[in-house]
Amino acid sequence: MTATSHYSPLHSQLAMASLSLTDIHWVLACVLALAASAFAQPSMAQSAAPAANTKPVTLARTDIAQAGAQQAISAALAEAGRNGWVIAVAVVDSGGELVAFQKADGAIGISPAVAIGKARTAALLRQPSKSFEDFINSGRPSFLSTPGTTPLEGGVPITINGQVVGAVGVSGAHGPNDSQAAQAGANAVK
Repeated sequence: MTATSHYSPLHSQLAMASLSLTDIHWVLACVLALAASAFAQPSMAQSAAPAANTKPVTLARTDIAQAGAQQAISAALAEAGRNGWVIAVAVVDSGGELVAFQKADGAIGISPAVAIGKARTAALLRQPSKSFEDFINSGRPSFLSTPGTTPLEGGVPITINGQVVGAVGVSGAHGPNDSQAAQAGANAVK
């Protein structure tokens, strides 16, 4: 027998040594490609399963931006100025969170908190805060315990394309006057 006609470990090592570096890279690339495709392919059991949930798991919400809030505040303050009212104005987003606020010089101390409460109430109820006041005044005083609401006239929702995006609350001019200034603010947001 000659050295080339029989198998030996030395013969195998010599055969491997004759592979070029390019050949080794090619073999490794093929092995990696096969491994990657095996992991990327779903199994038959996975592809046969029905879709778990086709309903959306999140909701989109459109809220008033700072620019819109400032428009509402300016218009409410202008309306109050034309009538000689000294007010505080708050603008909240559709979830009732404060976006912007301004208190006119001379507004009484309770006005800021009340304006914010009226705005929050209008945003959360998606209707003027006067509606909640009327509801309570019609014989349902137990609703006074509703958390996070201020059942006083002067909060008005801001609606764009039929969707409540926030609300304006005004305090300091009393009842219908607060609503008039708040409505001017809500109307200014386009």
